[in-house]
Amino acid sequence: MKLVLKVEVHDHKAKSKVMQAVSGFEGIGSLTMDMQAKKLTVSGDFDPVKVVNKLRKSWHTEILSVGPAKEDDGKKDEGKKNEDIVKAFQTYYSPPLTYYYVPPYEETPGCVIC
Repeated sequence: MKLVLKVEVHDHKAKSKVMQAVSGFEGIGSLTMDMQAKKLTVSGDFDPVKVVNKLRKSWHTEILSVGPAKEDDGKKDEGKKNEDIVKAFQTYYSPPLTYYYVPPYEETPGCVIC
């Protein structure tokens, strides 16, 4: 899936916020932004409706095009290999569990100031 949007951003700080907001979605393959034309190109396996809704909450956003991504034959095989590697990694190396220790509450002895 390839999505091309026109997002009204005025500086690099806003650009980084847009990129951070979009990169949080699952299935995003690549993000590119042309500041001169104010075009954001998102590709990968994602839901374009969710991406556009997220951006429209904070920035004026227009959809320029939505469609399948054009891929070369060599890149398809390479992308599939990368996906297989990522799946294998996620299968065998799950995120570590975090345990928190909360010490028992101990009442301090009464202090009397004379």
